Amino acid sequence: MQKNDKDLQIKKTNEPQKVAILISFSGDGGVEKMVSNLASGFLERGIQVDFVLIKSQGEHVNLIPSGAQVIKLGASSSLGSLPWLVKYLRRYRPAAVLAAKDRAGRVAVLARKLSGVSTRIVLRLGMHLSESLKGKNRLQKALRYYPARWFYPMADAIVCVSRGVVEDLVQITGMSYSRFRVIPNPVVTPDLHRLASEPLPDSWFADSGIPRILAVGRLTRQKGFLTLLQAFARIYQEKNCRLLILGEGPERPGLEAEIERLGLRDAVRMPGFAANPYSYMSRADLFVLSSIFEGSPNVLKEALALGTPVVATDCKSGPRDILQEGKYGPLVPIQSPDLLAGAMKQVLESPPDRSFLPDAVSGYTIEASSSAYLEVLGIAPG
Repeated sequence: MQKNDKDLQIKKTNEPQKVAILISFSGDGGVEKMVSNLASGFLERGIQVDFVLIKSQGEHVNLIPSGAQVIKLGASSSLGSLPWLVKYLRRYRPAAVLAAKDRAGRVAVLARKLSGVSTRIVLRLGMHLSESLKGKNRLQKALRYYPARWFYPMADAIVCVSRGVVEDLVQITGMSYSRFRVIPNPVVTPDLHRLASEPLPDSWFADSGIPRILAVGRLTRQKGFLTLLQAFARIYQEKNCRLLILGEGPERPGLEAEIERLGLRDAVRMPGFAANPYSYMSRADLFVLSSIFEGSPNVLKEALALGTPVVATDCKSGPRDILQEGKYGPLVPIQSPDLLAGAMKQVLESPPDRSFLPDAVSGYTIEASSSAYLEVLGIAPG
């Protein structure tokens, strides 16, 4: 049921087993997809779920499971949602709030303080913050670091998606390691293989006679697609192959200019966001993660779950843990086109046994992840 009334005319309830997921759906990133998977796991265990949306934009809004109640605050920013969130907490009194991003976490702890409720607040953080701020000036860094130092200790617990994110936040905040918990993302879903088997809508990528390379992610500097294009150009000089990059974002003009500069117009396509990237992923001969930094890249796990050979940059953080020090795929330094090209060529010429690769992500299931989250949230399954 969708609630769009900003007055939040919600009946007061004493239901103890309710989790509110506070999040801003503002694009087509991995966080929105992961919390929707997590909510499915909660619902299967008899837990009631409210999606409290600061913003509700992007295709991933459609992934919210039908059993969850959706409450749209309609705010223009996380801070702007504060009075409505205070009102929600006082009237609905969920047992716990899972704040799925940094700014949502800040407003969640403020709202609890102002509302006077005893709701447990758990933050979910997936960004390697110091890497994301590399190259920024002191003021820009201070505007991110100081709020983390002020607000994060006010939460009851903080869930991080990888060890690297925990280590980074301990350094930034000075908090004890005991305040953090690493929980794998719920990536491997029952629908993953079903979606992967759906017909491929792109005949250009369906040609199995030509090696097909795939990358998926928002077109931002973080994803390192400029390096990927330069690496692909080196391979293309020796071998006829194709590269498909699924995603949309602000770096599109620059990437398109680089495709033209490298003479790759016939070999590279960027068709935009794909609601079902898995039909491409399962048919690709190689999946490449070229990121400069990550938290714990979901697309890399999804590719492995489908048995697709992978190459990844050894960025902070995530890929080294996921690939178990390179056991399940080569790791290369970030922003190194020559080394990336060499690893890609190696895997294309000597691919691993596809049946071996899903073992890397056997722990990234909805069942395992949702159980761990409920424990941190202090919720007993119904």
